[in-house]
Amino acid sequence: MEKSNRFEPIEAAKQFVDSHFPNCQGAILAGSVVRGEATDKSDLDIVIFDQQFPTSYRESFIEFGWAIEAFVHNKMSYKQYFENDYKRARPSLPNMVAEGIILKDEGIITNIKREADELLANGPEKWTLHTIMLKRYFITDALDDFIGCSNRAEELFIANQLAELVSEFVLRTNQQWIGTSKWTVRALKHYDPLFAAHFVQVFDTYYTDRKKNEIITFVQDVLKPYGGTLFAGFSLGKSNSN
Repeated sequence: MEKSNRFEPIEAAKQFVDSHFPNCQGAILAGSVVRGEATDKSDLDIVIFDQQFPTSYRESFIEFGWAIEAFVHNKMSYKQYFENDYKRARPSLPNMVAEGIILKDEGIITNIKREADELLANGPEKWTLHTIMLKRYFITDALDDFIGCSNRAEELFIANQLAELVSEFVLRTNQQWIGTSKWTVRALKHYDPLFAAHFVQVFDTYYTDRKKNEIITFVQDVLKPYGGTLFAGFSLGKSNSN
């Protein structure tokens, strides 16, 4: 991509909206450029609200010196995405709407932003005791595999699985939103910066020195307030009928 011909991000976004969605009712620029975290590889994330489209869709472009991701919704489809994001506890679209800069508004964006703000402030649905038990079991299973593994290649992937399971467990038991990839550590930092730093240090030590003990102790400590590791007595799908 030719960076020398790159427009300023807001100008590029406005030009893009005028070119591709001239009749839309609203548009928002979100993503790293809005948060002040843009890099040379950053793109422009633009949420479009256009009533002419019967369903939502996503499309990628390279224009005005930028990679551009368009997330297109009508005035109802975004509500289903909000609901789905709430259920999976990963508020991708609500975050984009809440943090975004308004590029165009024909009287609808204020209310949509308010919906996003309220959803984010309320947090995800609280885990049930049954869900916590299930997650304890799956973490225990992965931890036992990690402890017993002597194959470095397999061990790396088990460690990755543990990191994912434990981060989800910590965030959801504290009624926090979760994320994937870079958003996982951002979610952990939002919850507790000191805990997030410890989490990273524990896994970094393992990846660097192949020392398992810190991860083992860390995972056990995370589970301890909820009853610790769980194997004996766990049952799933068993019928009570004779």
